[in-house]
Amino acid sequence: MTAHPPPTPPFRDPSLPFAKRVDDLLSRLTLDEKVPFLHQFGPAVERLGVAAFRTGQEALHGVAWMGPATVFPQAVGLGATWDPDLVRRVGDAVSREVRAMRAHDDRVGLNVWSPTVNLLRHPLWGRNEEGYSEDPRLTSAIATAYTRGLRGSHPIFWRTAPVLKHWLAHNNETDRDTSSASVRPRVLHEYDLRAFRATVEAGAVAGVMPAYNLVNGRPNHLSPYLRAQLRTWTEEDLLVCSDAGAPSNLVDSEHYFDSHEEATAAALLAGVDSFTDHGTDSSRIVARVRGALERGLLTEADVDTAVRHQLSVRFRLGEFDGHDEPGAFDTPEHRALAQEAAERAIVLLRNEGLLPLAPGTRVAVVGLLADECKLDWYSGALLHRSTPLEGMYERFGAERVTFAEGVDRVRFRTPDGTFLHVLPAPEATASAPGAEGALDPALLAGRTDLPPLTQDPVGTELALVDWGEGVLTLRAPDGRYLSVAEDGYVRASADQPGGWVVQETFRLEPYGHGHLLRHLGTGHHVQVTADGVKVAGENPTVLEMTVVERGEDAVARAAAEADVVVVVAGNDPHINGRETEDRTTLRLPAHQERLLRAARTANPHTVLALTSAYPYAVEVSALPAVLWTAHGGQAAGTALARVLAGDVSPSGRLPQTWYADDRDLPGLLDYDVIGSRQTYLYFEGTPLYPFGHGLSYTSFAYGDLTAGTADGSVRVAFTVTNTGDRPAAEVAQLYSRAAAPSTTPRPRRELLAHEHLTLAPGETRRVTFEVLLTDFAFWDVAQGHWRLDPGPYDLLVGASSEDVRLRTTVILDGEPAAPRAVLQRGLPAADFDEQSGIEIVDRTKVSGDAVTPAADGTGELLYRDCDFVDGVTTVSVTVAGWGEVEISLDGTGPRAVLPATPVSGPYDYTTLTTTLTAEGGVHDVRVGLRGPLRLAHVGFSG
Repeated sequence: MTAHPPPTPPFRDPSLPFAKRVDDLLSRLTLDEKVPFLHQFGPAVERLGVAAFRTGQEALHGVAWMGPATVFPQAVGLGATWDPDLVRRVGDAVSREVRAMRAHDDRVGLNVWSPTVNLLRHPLWGRNEEGYSEDPRLTSAIATAYTRGLRGSHPIFWRTAPVLKHWLAHNNETDRDTSSASVRPRVLHEYDLRAFRATVEAGAVAGVMPAYNLVNGRPNHLSPYLRAQLRTWTEEDLLVCSDAGAPSNLVDSEHYFDSHEEATAAALLAGVDSFTDHGTDSSRIVARVRGALERGLLTEADVDTAVRHQLSVRFRLGEFDGHDEPGAFDTPEHRALAQEAAERAIVLLRNEGLLPLAPGTRVAVVGLLADECKLDWYSGALLHRSTPLEGMYERFGAERVTFAEGVDRVRFRTPDGTFLHVLPAPEATASAPGAEGALDPALLAGRTDLPPLTQDPVGTELALVDWGEGVLTLRAPDGRYLSVAEDGYVRASADQPGGWVVQETFRLEPYGHGHLLRHLGTGHHVQVTADGVKVAGENPTVLEMTVVERGEDAVARAAAEADVVVVVAGNDPHINGRETEDRTTLRLPAHQERLLRAARTANPHTVLALTSAYPYAVEVSALPAVLWTAHGGQAAGTALARVLAGDVSPSGRLPQTWYADDRDLPGLLDYDVIGSRQTYLYFEGTPLYPFGHGLSYTSFAYGDLTAGTADGSVRVAFTVTNTGDRPAAEVAQLYSRAAAPSTTPRPRRELLAHEHLTLAPGETRRVTFEVLLTDFAFWDVAQGHWRLDPGPYDLLVGASSEDVRLRTTVILDGEPAAPRAVLQRGLPAADFDEQSGIEIVDRTKVSGDAVTPAADGTGELLYRDCDFVDGVTTVSVTVAGWGEVEISLDGTGPRAVLPATPVSGPYDYTTLTTTLTAEGGVHDVRVGLRGPLRLAHVGFSG
């Protein structure tokens, strides 16, 4: 007899739709095989020929954590291009490098955890570098472009599967796993959800990652909006991947549940499909899921839902069809694109005629970042490197460029009269270990193969930099930074500061007639011993620091001898503002302010080139030229030099407001952009530079504005003309604002559309935007839905949110305002119009909102235009906890007081009722809260 091969199972049949193939494969898996799929590192199922699969590959602006790769500008720099086509091409290049690297290293994953679409609400957020903009529409436009590039152009298969970070309302590193963002419904719908929604609806998103923090008292990994909002935006199965360690946080730090089985079950039911916890060890997540199944907290159908979402992504990646793209790595096209992106990311903030630099200019390039090409936590290792100094050498010639870094050069004297000394590194150990890439670079240990610092009669001159707030780095003459490894010894061993816990930062603490040197990574002081310098918990060594040369003296000398000075200032992405650490001020560090003053005093022709992951508040009135760029990746120096020389006209635009002073900022944890007047949408002060700002080396004229409504949209058209003498790019921006006065606060202006266009000298182009009428709507808390307010709307066209060149007004039809139907639906507590001293909290652990007084135990809520129809006689409140609820009408004193008595827990609600006699008609209702109670609802009856 002839043996026949077994039939091809349906999940291997490419003629079937993905959904049917997923169903078939899912039906063949046993429960014991499915449960491990819920961990980030899912095992293979050999009997079915199913390979192992891992979620998660960092690729924010290039492939990260896997060794060398093309490094593009930071995400905030890509946002500053305002150029979706460019960003799509960057995403395309990154996805090709992912495929190419995976061909040689199967640790490289195809499920990429990028981009970050958290809005840059607050410029002190440590992870400002990861986002695109403070505006939801610009953010979604850039994020959509990047995800389309990551997805690839194949009609069926995806090159990579992008996951958006970090769901939802996440802008603080301070207490990030225990703090709660209080997000009112209008901010939720008009601001935080909007960026995610538009990006998901564009169709190139495979999933999202919940954030570490809580929103309205509930951890984001239990967000009810994953099901109620996210999964309604697309018919595709979306894969929700937890952030690293966040599932355990539900019990360990947040104490939201008593057991990990409860927490894991709740997260799975809320919509989390893949648990990133305990590194590559899946055993604990598997045990928790099995425990939840045994306790009846989960069913096999719940597990199937999550596994289905993962399998859907794997089918789209072509895993079960043998689809594998060869990719491309470090190609000439990728190198050229990295330079183009770096050039487009540069924003010219101020120019009093000094730029572009004239041919033959003698230039002093100075500053702590003048000869640096900094990387951040989500960068790959550099294949190519260009610093500002190198770029200027290349463009202007080394004979016309001088350099002064501006570090303070110091020696440290010990009590016995000797000095700290750095021994030379053996040549055989010159390269750092770990360059081959690591799935988690936080696990890379410091070097112990180099000799520790010692002491001798002369000592070693160290380069000291104060990065702000007394945080110092110390560098040996050969460029190695002082660092501390696990054995506690201090060595000159690091190429750059870095790591999850930075081991290259110190702080000088006055002590007697000298200083103690505290190592910030360990918290211990430096101790000089016979076998070397180390950190220890006791007996620190008192050191006397001698300044051999002040940084500003070197800068002043170089500046005085040049025609023009370029001061390159900014931040190190691993220090004072990064993941796990928010900034505390907008100011430049004092060390860099000293250098800037010295340069400006020595030479009035000073250009400030800020290279940073976030905005600064700087005094610019005495400076003839100021530029800003995010850390620009491998081609940053070349790009800056070409812009300074005028080879490229700057075309970047600010993706967020640059505030003039710390006093302009709300608290970091104040997420109410409406109530606290945050971002360009609501800020009423005078910014240092407004959202959308950016100058050019040419000029542009706007004209011939037309606007009209038809078929559910507003059509706006105008012309832009390059009136200068060089080709350049302009970003034409369209804003709107509701022109009629209203008690409902609306944005001062709101970006509707933009277009990045390059024009030759004298060229005119007509720009046309089609804006849906729904884009003019706002979330009406009184009705619980989006509503377009009828009436006049100003249309503002120009070069920034404040540089308006053309304007007109259109009259839009919409839904008239209606009073709150409080006799039918009462007042959901979180649907207030205004509040004072109130936080929104979770009504239950699953869904719903309540409100509670903030820290001082008192708060007030205002609900406008409540329709009592023919009158009311009673009021009821649904509360938990104890305290007092006061009801007032129309600004009068309390009309009803309802005392609440303690019950067993914060989710044990009771309904209290009392008399409240009020005549019919429309009234404003004020609700005062006193004490640690939660108010969920106010009801009225007549």
